[in-house]
Amino acid sequence: MKKNIHDYERVVRVAGGAAALFFAFKDKKVKPWYLLGLIPVATGVVGTCPMYSATGINTRKEELPIQGA
Repeated sequence: MKKNIHDYERVVRVAGGAAALFFAFKDKKVKPWYLLGLIPVATGVVGTCPMYSATGINTRKEELPIQGA
């Protein structure tokens, strides 16, 4: 799969998902909404969002090669 998430967005997704997972496991009783934290972590690590692919969104801008250096 082609990456469609910008590097900055990947960092935000992983950090936000990790925070959700932290609060889910904070207490001794695990809350079921911890699964919501897994989605942004997984998409951030992989760099591809299936919803972006389905809707044609691409926040990752391909850099042009430097010519004449």
